[in-house]
Amino acid sequence: MNASPIVSLAPSATATIAAMGLTDRLAGVTTHCSVDAERADVTRVGGWLNPSYDRIREIDPAVVCTSDELQREIREELHDRGYDVVHREPARLDDVIEGFEALGEVLGETDAGTRLARASRERLDAVETRVADRDRPVVYCEEWSDPPMAAGNWVPDAVRAAGGRYPFVSPGERSREIRRETVENADPDHAVLHVCGHGDRVSPDRIAGRGWGVDPEIHVVDDSLLNQPSPRLLDGIELLSDRLHPED
Repeated sequence: MNASPIVSLAPSATATIAAMGLTDRLAGVTTHCSVDAERADVTRVGGWLNPSYDRIREIDPAVVCTSDELQREIREELHDRGYDVVHREPARLDDVIEGFEALGEVLGETDAGTRLARASRERLDAVETRVADRDRPVVYCEEWSDPPMAAGNWVPDAVRAAGGRYPFVSPGERSREIRRETVENADPDHAVLHVCGHGDRVSPDRIAGRGWGVDPEIHVVDDSLLNQPSPRLLDGIELLSDRLHPED
């Protein structure tokens, strides 16, 4: 184990650290985080909203990573316990990518963070170039279904980057409950189901069987591809672009 161990309480931070090639520094992660199979020695420190502070104390990390508004109280508790905490709450796509550089710098791995951010921007540029001259279909993205909630934060930016139009939530605004009439009036060409915490284990009937007066092409995708502010979001944008603009 590296002399500067990291505990990540955010799946997005875990994925970003792995993408920077720093998995060997991960000493603790939550049960919601994915790590390489060869890192079976990583300590699971509980859920992302209910971590075990005793397990964190046993690890004695140099840095603890948190993310999202819902982890603010955990961040403050960790601060009070004397830990060095890196906390990110990106709202836009640019914030997500800039966060790769910021995390690398805090971890003492500036070059790794810079390389990841540069590669992410290059991937984004490639997608935007491919769809630049194409018609933009209307896309509805649903991150929760009971009640139906239209995705916000960086998702509107992601849809635009993938070559679509997203009239449901402004970029950077929080996800919000959506009215049936709003979706019907927008008449989306595509609907994307990326229900938080469900991976891709969601039935298209969540929309198709709802009785809404719309008939979009429905795509079920792993929620981490759009809900997670990590390099997985670039995978999601590329996938979404392929779905909206399949090659002839």
